[in-house]
Amino acid sequence: MDAPNSLVLAIIGVAMMLAGYFLYSKFLAKKVYKLNAEFKTPSHEFSDGVDFVPTNKYILWGHHFTSVAGAAPIVGPAVAVIWGWFPAFLWVTLGTVFLAGMHDLGAMWASVRNKGQSIGTLSGRYIGARGRNLFLVVIFLLLLMVVAAFAVVISGLLVDQPGAVIPTWGALVVALLVGQAIYRLKWNLLAVTVAGVIALYALILLGDRYPVELPESILGMSPQGFWIITLFVYAAIASVLPVWVLLQPRDYINGIQLFIGLGILYGSVMLATPTLVAPAWNDNVPADTPSIVPLLFVTIACGAISGFHGTVSSGTSSKQLARETDARFVGYFGAVGEGLLALGAIIACAAGFRTLADWEAVYDSFSSGGVGVFVQGGGAIVNNGLGIPESLSATILATMAVLFAATTMDTGVRLKRYVVQEIGQLAGFRLGTVSATLITVVIALALTFSQGGDGSGGMLIWPLFGTTNQLLAALTLSIVTIMLIRKGRPYLPVLLPAAFVMIMAGSAAVVQLGGFYRDGEWLLLAIDVVIIIAAVWVMVESIIAMGQAFKEKKEPEDDELLTEDQKFPLDTT
Repeated sequence: MDAPNSLVLAIIGVAMMLAGYFLYSKFLAKKVYKLNAEFKTPSHEFSDGVDFVPTNKYILWGHHFTSVAGAAPIVGPAVAVIWGWFPAFLWVTLGTVFLAGMHDLGAMWASVRNKGQSIGTLSGRYIGARGRNLFLVVIFLLLLMVVAAFAVVISGLLVDQPGAVIPTWGALVVALLVGQAIYRLKWNLLAVTVAGVIALYALILLGDRYPVELPESILGMSPQGFWIITLFVYAAIASVLPVWVLLQPRDYINGIQLFIGLGILYGSVMLATPTLVAPAWNDNVPADTPSIVPLLFVTIACGAISGFHGTVSSGTSSKQLARETDARFVGYFGAVGEGLLALGAIIACAAGFRTLADWEAVYDSFSSGGVGVFVQGGGAIVNNGLGIPESLSATILATMAVLFAATTMDTGVRLKRYVVQEIGQLAGFRLGTVSATLITVVIALALTFSQGGDGSGGMLIWPLFGTTNQLLAALTLSIVTIMLIRKGRPYLPVLLPAAFVMIMAGSAAVVQLGGFYRDGEWLLLAIDVVIIIAAVWVMVESIIAMGQAFKEKKEPEDDELLTEDQKFPLDTT
């Protein structure tokens, strides 16, 4: 029997995700969340030019999409295809349509309806102070994993793919200019976008022509250690600057460029029509491969559903939403963008090899998949489809991966700064923006360099990311469910996915617990225990709160509660 063609997989996957946006997200927006264009969003109510900034929905989509779509939707699918491409494909497509988009849109709506408060703060209102404190513990640990691990991933790519160095750092200059052009000079958005994208691709060509390789020792550090320090310095600066200066325009222009990158990858699939050499179901997995259930559902987190998205939706995106109705495009379609990236990663890692034997030679252990396999496989497809030299193809995809990871890292540092400030308030003292940022960066650097100067410590607690991320997603959905029950809205589209994710993530956490004990990984064991206890406790508190919400008198519909001060005139831009 001939192996299936990847083009069929791409067409079915893209069609499912677009149908999710045009059909299911419309149902969620109208019947479940009941988005109201007249509601005055926090970006207008608390506009400060720093964190609360009313933003064009296309620019905000770029920020949201690139913030949530880091290296994880590449790494997860690149690892998960070891079980076969079919289960990975099903989880990514169905997860994007029914879980990820609903989760991201729901977290954004919940925050907008509560003065732009983060999902961690909202947990205090809806499940109590004790639940909030435990919720913040989970969020803090998740953000620590993200910023530390992504710094390691980015630095490794900059060392392994020196052609990506110039476009990676040159993109910052482009972003600064884009921000000034849009907000200060008020130039036409389309013209600025076209100029920015041209500049980014010129930088990619320049980087491929002049790769930057650091010496073995620079300022007493290894190349990877130097890049890690540089990345954290950048992320700290980006965390304290007004969002419109760097973070927002960088994410927007990167989002456009990255979508074009996905277009190049999918266009190459259409032209080259590579065969899926990987098996649909792999019955010959390496000996160290865990059971597909429940591990598939935490190995692929970002790209199907991700708790980190809820922190972005309620942490930064909700504070920039100009219209509540924009949340459908920003939140749900942002998740679709990440789903397309995850689907592209599956195709690159399943069809980017000549033969099954070549594929099996790479996937000889459970941990062998990753960004490198995506760059290798995707580069071969782009080369065959568009005739772009493999070195340039690899540079394009490596730059795409770096920019995805970098935009997630800098947003992660900003979000972690918010969490540190919230924890400080609970402890009875107020932390300023700079001091909270310094605490955030110092803690992440301490973890990153805890195992040596190469920064390998940044990956120390990464094995817990998948379970922690999915547990957080389930907890976020539980808060949204309580809000819907209180308002008398349909809640099953949120509650059922929350229960499924909680069962899968909780089971995976227990499975990992046994593995950490057998391997003597005592730090991971201890953190896993803390996360399990915190998640179970918060979920119990949530279930109790749901029961109380069913008994309470339903809140009036939001439109009935709006005062004139809370309404946003429809003719205002």
